[in-house]
Amino acid sequence: MSKPELPSLTELKSVVMTHKLGDAFNPPAATNFRGALQACIDPMAVRSLTFPPYSCGETPTAILYVDGIYLASTGQPIKFVWRPDGVERETEFRGVHYQSYTAMAVRRNAVLIHLKLTNRSQAKRWVKLKLLLRGGVTKQKKPWDNPVPPSEEDNRITLDKDKGAILFSSTDTSAHSLQGSAPIASEIDDLGLTYRVELEPGGSWCLAYVNVIGEDLQKIEREYDELTSNFNQELKKVSEEWNKELQSIFTPKNDRYPGHLPLLVTNSEVLKRIYYGGVIGTIFHKRVSSIHGSKRIFVTLMPHYWQTAIFIWDISFSSVLFALLDPEFLREMMEKWMQMDIHQHFGSEYLTGEGIGPWYSANDYAMLKIAHDYLRYSGDFAWLEKDIGDKKVIEHLMYYATYWQELDVNNHGLADYGGANNLLECVQTYTHEVASLNAANVFNLRFIAKLIEKREPNKAKQLGETARELVKRVKRLYISGKGYWGCKQPDGSLREVRHCYDFLTISNTIPNELSRQQKEEMIKFFKEELQTPTWMHALSQRDGDATTSIRPDHQWTGAYTAWPAMTVEGLCRIGKHKLALQWLEGLARTAKQGPFGQAHMVEPAMASEGGGARKAPSDFPYISDWACVSNGSYVDMIIESLFGVNATLFDGVTATPRFDTLDPDAKLKNLHYQGSNYSIDQTGIKRGSQE
Repeated sequence: MSKPELPSLTELKSVVMTHKLGDAFNPPAATNFRGALQACIDPMAVRSLTFPPYSCGETPTAILYVDGIYLASTGQPIKFVWRPDGVERETEFRGVHYQSYTAMAVRRNAVLIHLKLTNRSQAKRWVKLKLLLRGGVTKQKKPWDNPVPPSEEDNRITLDKDKGAILFSSTDTSAHSLQGSAPIASEIDDLGLTYRVELEPGGSWCLAYVNVIGEDLQKIEREYDELTSNFNQELKKVSEEWNKELQSIFTPKNDRYPGHLPLLVTNSEVLKRIYYGGVIGTIFHKRVSSIHGSKRIFVTLMPHYWQTAIFIWDISFSSVLFALLDPEFLREMMEKWMQMDIHQHFGSEYLTGEGIGPWYSANDYAMLKIAHDYLRYSGDFAWLEKDIGDKKVIEHLMYYATYWQELDVNNHGLADYGGANNLLECVQTYTHEVASLNAANVFNLRFIAKLIEKREPNKAKQLGETARELVKRVKRLYISGKGYWGCKQPDGSLREVRHCYDFLTISNTIPNELSRQQKEEMIKFFKEELQTPTWMHALSQRDGDATTSIRPDHQWTGAYTAWPAMTVEGLCRIGKHKLALQWLEGLARTAKQGPFGQAHMVEPAMASEGGGARKAPSDFPYISDWACVSNGSYVDMIIESLFGVNATLFDGVTATPRFDTLDPDAKLKNLHYQGSNYSIDQTGIKRGSQE
């Protein structure tokens, strides 16, 4: 019997990650597409539990005490394994093995945790077990415009001794959290549930914990009873639901998405881990709720920060994935953003649809990259004539492509993108007329020129000429002989900054404008100052600003989710495929922790995890979430850089695969392009669906 082409949930799980309380560690998260949670560094506890508009904030619950001792405080190492369908944890204390599995119930605002105790000693053991329960529950329908989710510290507590459960109720809203277990605890008080367990040598005892959140108390109690009575079946449903989700993602004409992703068939564990990890890492951000008409949306971070926010910039890094899987989501979000001022906000949030946060200077480029990928894969050019507010779509796109001219406040012929808070935040020297986004403006102009060249040839020619002149000015920002770029200041001076964002943006937007010498110097800079075996430095350790911060997304201590993927794409665009392929083996080791984090730490700054660069912690000063929607950049990278797919706007699709050193027999099945499916292997691209 042939091996299934789609990896199983077990194949996608992480390596074992062993940590104790106090470690710099970002524990695994779970989702059921209604909300999310994060495991605590504890054998059982969870935090960051949200089902927007309901939230428990950072309040932890189900904290394990054994014989009166807070178990995590003993320093016992806890083993963590992430799976798409849940989180496995285990530890040992005084001869008893503790094993838990945490999941989120299917289509319910509920948490399920299975705990198993096994006596591994040769003597009978009596264990006094206590679950410390907390609420923090609240409801907030207005924008969640704070990075940390809302919560309440003064929930009312009601003991339900018949159910053996505790009801936490918001004092300010109608939200409730009902927490309890099967079997029913022997004791119950305001602090939690107590169990007295007798274990024979080799004997086991199990506990099923349930937490249901909502505002209709009768519904909450009914669901709680159903989940505690049918706990094992409900856990089984979680795995079944995730298997269905995976199948749907790669199935043409499925019943969950308007599109599908190409199926990667490969014997390469490197390709498999990066591609399918990127897929799951993106899908983990899907949210389906009656708040937004049960439509799919994709938030940017999870589970700790900005749970309802959709950042334009981050979505753009996964725009090929979304163009293939969920073009409706891309189109809907672009139309929403066209109706707000993208020069005042970084994006929107899904509870209200309102814009939130400060302006991100990459927004114009991000909007046009998203539109470019949506149009070239969907072929939906009629959309350009749709009225959005007082303008047609094409007029909005034209506005974004030329907005840089309004930012030429220094009359240098370059856009001034302001200070650090509008750019990389934690790099104080990366300011004003940066090379990256001015190069992106060249891409923007050329994209719009291509869209309108048949109906407005004179305007298209004018845009093309503007792009040619802009390229000349961008190239003057290059630091000759160094391989990196400078930021032009309002007074005309040039400040050297050794940052990856210039490298990856310029190599992806204007690669053909770079001379051979510039390419070689840039490669030398990348290899000597940015690349690490399993990740990269966003900022060189040799940069003068390396002392400003240790935040890993943009500083020397690590790099943001998408930077390695975008760097691989840039390497391939400037002809360095061999270097890119060699680096993938290290990136695949980093992917073994589960979805890529918002940032990973390079080994000089923090010890590795499972052979890869460790996910940055969410705590200050790292402030990096467990996962980011830009995981999809790795899917985009494999499709367009390794399989060499060139999906054009008007001139068809071609492919020049370059993955032979990893797996010469690798295939992509059912890549959708403008109404047809294609298959790709080392011989090229062929039209036709493959089952």
